[in-house]
Amino acid sequence: MDKKKGHGYLGLKTPLPGLNDPEGHWVPATMDRVIDSHVHLFPRKIFAAVWKWFGVHGWPVRYQLGSSELLNFLFDRGITHVVAFQYAHKPGISDWLNNYMIEKVAEFKGRVTGLATVFPGEDGAVEILNSAFDRGLKGVKLHVHVQCFDPVSRIMEPIYALCSAKKKPLVIHAGREPKSPAYACDPHGLCSADRIKQVITRYPDLRLCVPHFGMDEYEPYCRMIHDHDNLWVDTAMAITDYLPADTCLELLAQRSDRILYGSDFPNIPYAWDRELKCVESSAISSKAIQQILWKNAAELFDIPD
Repeated sequence: MDKKKGHGYLGLKTPLPGLNDPEGHWVPATMDRVIDSHVHLFPRKIFAAVWKWFGVHGWPVRYQLGSSELLNFLFDRGITHVVAFQYAHKPGISDWLNNYMIEKVAEFKGRVTGLATVFPGEDGAVEILNSAFDRGLKGVKLHVHVQCFDPVSRIMEPIYALCSAKKKPLVIHAGREPKSPAYACDPHGLCSADRIKQVITRYPDLRLCVPHFGMDEYEPYCRMIHDHDNLWVDTAMAITDYLPADTCLELLAQRSDRILYGSDFPNIPYAWDRELKCVESSAISSKAIQQILWKNAAELFDIPD
């Protein structure tokens, strides 16, 4: 796929096609424990809006399931635990979303680790997050493409300071891709590996995870996870052959104690286990596979055995 002239992965011809690849009924037999560290939960009306957007500007979402349905879908197929995300697309809805996440964590007690969200710069951002932490949420999820903030801007300083002090991991979609002209801001203007390097250098106690292996700046992120112990990445959509990542499975050969398996479920255009099959077929060691599939997530998000 051509990505010239700054169009991005989603800029030339969308929607991209859905795949009709076969899906398994269980995780691969070699995988006795799997923590999916990148699963989205939203109230139904927000999910509907997200899927509508993807259907026009991204790809057809194959699994249009409600939050409880999708969690049962994964658990019924051998996923051991889920780290669940959401993000506030505008100010004023963060408490509502966090309350929703708390309800889902309680519904699936011991099987779901929920992260809070906040809209960077909104009034009472620190208080919103403190309230979410006090009620059991284990970290924070933000999305630069949707929330349109600069990771090195001053509005982020209170969030970084709070997560550092509370030892709560922060997950930020801060990679440049997949970029779409339908976003309200240009991800290439706000996202860069250099910005994230500034953040993790300035806040050495911050535990930061960048999903999608920092797509599409794979080489800088590979260097950064080797050089910085407070940076993690996840695999979501980066190790399959769907988007035009020219490194693909080579990414798994990097620092294996800083890579998390994540599916991006349910917002994917292919089989739920496609990425697990990619991990299984890789040439990395069994120790590295165990780290990627569950050990790293258990450590980062404080998930008990």
